[in-house]
Amino acid sequence: MKKIFITAGVLFFILFADAQKVKNIKLKTYNDSLSYAFGISIADNLKNQGTKNLNPQAVGRAFQDFYSGKAKITPDDANKIIQKHFEAEEAEKHTATIEEGKKFLAENAKKEGVVTLPDGLQYKIIKEGTGNTPKITDRVEVDYEGRLIDGTKFDSSYDRGQPAVFGVNQVIKGWTEALQLMKEGSVWELYIPYDLAYGSRQAGKDIK
Repeated sequence: MKKIFITAGVLFFILFADAQKVKNIKLKTYNDSLSYAFGISIADNLKNQGTKNLNPQAVGRAFQDFYSGKAKITPDDANKIIQKHFEAEEAEKHTATIEEGKKFLAENAKKEGVVTLPDGLQYKIIKEGTGNTPKITDRVEVDYEGRLIDGTKFDSSYDRGQPAVFGVNQVIKGWTEALQLMKEGSVWELYIPYDLAYGSRQAGKDIK
């Protein structure tokens, strides 16, 4: 997922005017040149992030509204909109991978011993423990091995030689849900859908 740095004064070269009115702007002062330089730098940054089809007039209007105290949304709301946009772009890029995952889970659901929960999370009990079931506020000690659907191993506490310790609510959604169903001492295989795992986030070199 792209890291987004939001600057309130997006595209300074608009300079309190509609985009159509600034194409002949003259850089007469140091401040004019500095403002224009900021605009070029920010525009270049947006372009490098893959942003396209922006409306320059809307960008210019946002700049004017923000500095005049008439912004229609808050900076926090702006961040959420932009973040959602980039997440959607990332999800679109990974459509093929998502479809492969759905196909895998559909076939996997037919296998003996596999349980599918309403949200799509699947599990298979290899060994049923006899201890307590953790609550969402608990911390747990877990040995695990993570693999992609093609069998590629991307993480393993066994390789590190020690179990992982974390809060039940500090991991991906699929883990949080499953841990609250398991008893201490259990060994389960989890099959976690895209949206209950890392979503559009990249996690290491293998999860993209």
